[in-house]
Order: sequence, then structure tokens, then C-alpha cells
Amino acid sequence: MVNAAVNAAQRSTEAPSLTLTRRLRAPPEKVYAAWTQAAQLVQWFGPPNIKPATLHAELDVRTGGRFRISFTRDDGEYFEAGGIYREVVPNQRLVFSWAWHSTPERESLVTITLKPDSAGTLMIFHHAQFFDETARDNHQRGWSSFFDKLDAFVA
Repeated sequence: MVNAAVNAAQRSTEAPSLTLTRRLRAPPEKVYAAWTQAAQLVQWFGPPNIKPATLHAELDVRTGGRFRISFTRDDGEYFEAGGIYREVVPNQRLVFSWAWHSTPERESLVTITLKPDSAGTLMIFHHAQFFDETARDNHQRGWSSFFDKLDAFVA
């Protein structure tokens, strides 16, 4: 009984996270390029309700390198996110910090793992250390819509 209470207490203090798995219809090299080449990223990244001409990406894809992605929604609201690449393994894995410019103190961590799959690539996307469940849920909706666009882009 004591162990169950300790485990519950530990779980309640852990920051929320999410894991999304997608089978993409392209080899890992093509999926990796879509994440790491700014000219490709701006063709699929972002929610469906953005002004395409406003999507910008600056990517310094190397361990310790920084990135910045910005866009404006149709309603005029501006968004900017950025972070630092913590791990870069070409065609296999990217790990980077993630924070919105409006809440830089709420830094989270993204890990993208790419594995060859018979139909293309199995992408395992893990986003951890959210501020709260609401932030996690909002990101889950956002990333899911982004990945629909990514799948169409790399196919």
C-alpha cells in the first residue's frame, strides 16, 4: 500500500508529456530532411489556419545549434517558437528544447525518432516536460494537425 501511494505521488509530480506515432510514406532520409531543412519545413509546418507567406524557419541543425520558427494565423495572431538542438543523429533522431516566445519559462523537450518501416518511416514523436495538462492537450492537437501536413508533404 505504501509503494502504491509513493508511486502515485511520483506520478503527480512528473510533468505531463505526450507521444505520437506516425507511419509516414517516405524513407527516413526524406522525413529527416523535412524536419531539418528550412525550405522544406516551411512547406508543411504549422496549423491549417496560418498565412503561408508568414511562416519562417531558421535552423542551425547541430548539437548546440538553435532554431526559430514563426508564423501568423489568419486572425492576425503571431506565434514564435524556438529552442536548442540537444542531439542530432542524421536520419534517425532529433532532440531539442521547445519554448514559445510568449512563455519562454515553459521550456519543454521534443524527441523525434525515425525508424525505417516497410511502408516508409515510423516516426515516434515524444514531447515532454509540459507546464500542465492543458499545454500538453493543446500541443497534442497542434502536432497532430502538423503531422497530417507532414505526411502529405513527404509522400
